[in-house]
Order: sequence, then C-alpha cells, then structure tokens
Amino acid sequence: MPVIDFKHQMHAHCESGATTNLLRHYGVPMTEPLAFGIGAGLFFSHIPFIKVNGVPGTSYRSYPGTIFKTLMKSLHIDYTMQQFGSNEAKGKAALDQLLDQGIPVGMLSGIFYLTYMPEAYRFQFNAHNLVAYGRKEDGTYLISDPTLEGLHEIAPEDMQKARFAKGFPEPKGKLYYITDVPKQLDMEEAIKKGIKKNIWLYTSPPIGIFGNKAIHTLARRIKTYPDKLTDRQAVLYVGNIIRMQEEIGTGGGGFRFLYAAFLQEAAEILGKPELKEFSQRMTAIGDQWRNFAYSAARICKARKSDLVSYNDLSDMLHKIGHDELRLFNELKKVNL
Repeated sequence: MPVIDFKHQMHAHCESGATTNLLRHYGVPMTEPLAFGIGAGLFFSHIPFIKVNGVPGTSYRSYPGTIFKTLMKSLHIDYTMQQFGSNEAKGKAALDQLLDQGIPVGMLSGIFYLTYMPEAYRFQFNAHNLVAYGRKEDGTYLISDPTLEGLHEIAPEDMQKARFAKGFPEPKGKLYYITDVPKQLDMEEAIKKGIKKNIWLYTSPPIGIFGNKAIHTLARRIKTYPDKLTDRQAVLYVGNIIRMQEEIGTGGGGFRFLYAAFLQEAAEILGKPELKEFSQRMTAIGDQWRNFAYSAARICKARKSDLVSYNDLSDMLHKIGHDELRLFNELKKVNL
C-alpha cells in the first residue's frame, strides 16, 4: 500500500489547519490565517433549542466544512466532498480506495474515538477535521491531525467509530479531497472575496441565533441563568460556553486572533495598510473574549475573590458584540 509523502504542520484550528496542509501538499503556498480568512471562517451562533451534550449549542466559527468549500471555490480549485449517511462499509471502502491511489483525504470525526488524542481532549465533539495520508498492511490508518504535533496512527475500527459518531453534528463519514489545482491562482481576488463574504455572513442574518445578533442573544440569556436554571445547570451552561470558546479547535478568542493575522497578511498582499488597523482591533476583541472566558471560569469554580456576576458576563458579551459589529461595518467601507 502506498504511503503518501505528506508534510505535517501543526496549526491552531482543525479545519483551517487540515485545509492548509492539503493545499501545501499540492504546492499551494497557503498559510492558516489565509485559509481561515479566504474561507470566511469567522462567525458566531447560539442556538438554544439545539442541545450539544445536553446544553445549548454555541459556536464561534462558520459551520464545519464551509471553510474548505469556500476557499476551494474562491481559488477555483476542484475538489470532491462526500458523505455516506449510515453506510459505514461504503464510507470505509471510499477512503481506502483514495488512500491506495495516493490521495490524502480530509475528513470529519468524533474526537472521543480518536485513540491517539490525549485523554483530556477526548470528549463528545463530532466535527473535528484531520487528514489521512495512508494505511499500513494491517489496515491501520496514518493520520496528520493539524491540532497535534507529529504524525499518528489509529486502528481501522476506531477510525470507523470516529467517522460515524452519533450526536449533533453527525459526521456521517464525510470526507473531502483536492482533485485539481490551477497553475495560476489569483490570491488577491480570493482575499477580497473572503473579506466581503465574511462581512455579509456575520452582519446579515436577520434572526438572533446567527451572526452578530447571536452574541446579544446569548448576552440576554446568560443574565437570566440564575433565575431560570438551577445552580448546577447554570454552571454547566456557562462551562459549555467556555469549552466551545477555549477548548474546541481554536476557540472564540483564538478565532479572532486568527482572523487578525489574516487581515495583517491581507494588508501586505493587497497593499492596503489600513487593514493593519483592523487587524489590531480584532486582536483587542480577541483579548476581550479571553477575558470573558476567564471571568466565566471564575463563576464555574465559585472563586470568591474578584467574583463577577452573570450580569457582568452579559455586559462583557454586549460590548464584544458592539465592537465586532462596528469593526465589520467599517471594514465594509474599505475599497477592496
């Protein structure tokens, strides 16, 4: 069985990292900030009626798979993406055939079943991206996981469990791979498209569970936790917000830092020095998200010194929401 000469690099976030590594394999000089920014990855959603591990779903980025698809389309790179529902045998056969043809394959997985992951990271989260770059004679898969150092291996039965893990969002064996890369890539145009699309995605949703409005929705709801929930439920709800922000992939603050790095690179490539100011402002917003997580963690741990209230957390979120909307509205006025 062929083993692909796949160059592994550790990155901040799984999807933008896997996408970057796949593109580099085909000779595209991609960085993770560019992949994230062109892929319009910055977002926010809070969906109270969709429960993830028993608590309302909160996300700080676009829906899994959209960064890869948006980036490929913006650079006019051909790709294939497949899902297999509950047909595990078909999903395994497709993956094995691609690897045997020497094609590295990106895929979604459930972290809980990734046996090479450190124990502390193995919880129920079914939208983790990784790249398979080969398999051994006994069927063991060779894995490049962009969130970890070095290369890893996983038994075929564990890979199957991870690829077809149950619970929202179900990966359903999703895999994706690059089929053709043009000789000439218009990076400048792709960057412009990425910025414009991210502005539209973040500012345009009319309902309060997606985009900027969702931050204020969460801010209003978090203020009611002490009255509407038991103490234990309130701590669980806040704890999950922190987990989604700081432990799932890059996290809320980290995504903002990643987007700030994208704007810094975009300023150089496009010759638009004004984007550097937006980069600095986005970095400051990332710091606000980190401060929010720190304060929320103190509530979860019931620290008595310098303890903030649920009202304080709400105020922090409202300010973050106002600052992010102001940044994107002003970014919209830049002549790209």
